[in-house]
Amino acid sequence: MEIKKTAIAGTLESSDVQIMLSKGTVGVEFDLVSDVAKQFADDIKLTIKETLGLYGIENAVVKVVDKGALDMVIKARTLTAIQRALDAVDQPNWEVL
Repeated sequence: MEIKKTAIAGTLESSDVQIMLSKGTVGVEFDLVSDVAKQFADDIKLTIKETLGLYGIENAVVKVVDKGALDMVIKARTLTAIQRALDAVDQPNWEVL
């Protein structure tokens, strides 16, 4: 699938993550800001890439501002951003949830 519009999900509160998805041209590109990037950057990126893969999204620009979010929060925020970016908010893909 292809991203139709730029979308944001999440907040900048403690223990949360803000994810912004935009159209990309060459794979998944990341801009990651996190206090724990040295330890968890690879894990954060993997969770987001796997979630994008569930929707068949291969090209995207992903801006991530992490404030210590757990894996399940990262996945939930990514799913929300994907649904908004695909303009499918009222039609969730239940198979990936």
